[in-house]
Amino acid sequence: MNTSHTTLFHSDRIPSPCFVIDERLLRQNLDTIAQVSRRAGVEIIMAFKAFAMWKVFPIIKEYVTHTTASSLAEARLSVDKFGNKAHLYSPAYTDGEFDELAECSTHITFNSLAQFEKYYGHTQGRDISCGLRINPEISVVETDLYNPAKAGSRLGITAEQLPEKLPNGVEGLHFHVLCENSSFDLEKVLVGLADKFDRQLRQVKWLNMGGGHLMTRNGYNINHLIEVISAFRQKYPHLHIILEPGAAFVWQTGVLKAQVEDIVENHGIWTAMLNVSFACHMPDCLEMPYQPRIYGAEMTQPDAQVNNVYRMGGNSCLSGDFVGSWVFPKPLVIGDIIIFEDMIHYTTVKTTMFNGVSHPSIGIVKENGEFVLLKQFTHQDYFDRMC
Repeated sequence: MNTSHTTLFHSDRIPSPCFVIDERLLRQNLDTIAQVSRRAGVEIIMAFKAFAMWKVFPIIKEYVTHTTASSLAEARLSVDKFGNKAHLYSPAYTDGEFDELAECSTHITFNSLAQFEKYYGHTQGRDISCGLRINPEISVVETDLYNPAKAGSRLGITAEQLPEKLPNGVEGLHFHVLCENSSFDLEKVLVGLADKFDRQLRQVKWLNMGGGHLMTRNGYNINHLIEVISAFRQKYPHLHIILEPGAAFVWQTGVLKAQVEDIVENHGIWTAMLNVSFACHMPDCLEMPYQPRIYGAEMTQPDAQVNNVYRMGGNSCLSGDFVGSWVFPKPLVIGDIIIFEDMIHYTTVKTTMFNGVSHPSIGIVKENGEFVLLKQFTHQDYFDRMC
């Protein structure tokens, strides 16, 4: 967290609860991404599935020019709010949406040969480049929920399923097997990719290496990433290389401000009851499980024999809506502010309205330190959602 903003985050100027993105930190990430794109000679586009806060698109457009979408809503977001047509991939397209999707896309990747054969004719005359998603079957992701290359995956075409001569109209290949991984993981994947799909790679114009390249994480070896991509481009100099990270754009660029509303005890376990929900607002904390950082506190074990240990409890009715155990410097009291760090990627795009729990507000701290409230939710949003 930007420590210079600590006082601001605790002040009444920012409502609670609220997702707050820091423009200065966002620009730092964008500058890193732009440098990688330039030095490696690749196109980097932003994936909406990790971040779709369209009111900050004017900032992002200063650094990247295109986006990737996986649904009609995201494709329309690209056209209507980002101002450009999208690179499109969906596990399964439908008759009722495909023509509108095509109108919003420059590239369309198909998950299977059957889907390509069904819809390729609909792309003709629309200046769309079509591709196939391939599955290298090289697993570098430890959590099965986020592993597209595990045995039995429904995502992508394996080497044994793909003909050596690609169907007419296939101009690109697309793989996505990373999830917040390193350049060394990408290197491992590319070695296997070239081994399994060499003939097909020599028949296409572009290769989309998907997302999961966490190039803005502290300690990520950017020089090695550039070396890996450059070596691959030397092997296949005809290919236009595309990367579409999502989390890397907004990694460690903002927080979720919450507040302690109650403190309860059961069998010696103290839980701070918050005005936010892990199930509704931070689902990765339960799915992954991803353990968030809390400003001013340290994670510990539930049975730690130390004072001021609390787990964080959400405000939904789900019994398991709680996470972790943290040691605080002093006992918590009702009204204390809790700042969850690094809470911009995969949060606002994955929030739910389970239980009718209101979404946190959304705001931005500008480079000059000014806080601007971008969105505040009310019960009407729930009414509109539920019809």
